[in-house]
Amino acid sequence: MKPMADYSRYQKKIIDRYYKNFDAIAFQRLSELATDLYLAEGKQQDKLWKRVEEALTKLEFPESRIAHLLDKRDPQLLVAILKELDQKA
Repeated sequence: MKPMADYSRYQKKIIDRYYKNFDAIAFQRLSELATDLYLAEGKQQDKLWKRVEEALTKLEFPESRIAHLLDKRDPQLLVAILKELDQKA
């Protein structure tokens, strides 16, 4: 990644807004993954659960809760986590 000094002012503003809204973006991504999990089957589900794990890790969600979710692989548990995260926001 280039140092911030190499970006134009416009690019810096975009980058700043992304990081300022990171939680909202990650929440939206998790919501979409929950929907996709209900519709997916087989290997596609495995890929989606991996993306859920990565998103929750980036949100600094407790590792033990992530492990439990991945062990159960129940989209309803993910929806419950999304409700919990929404209430914190």
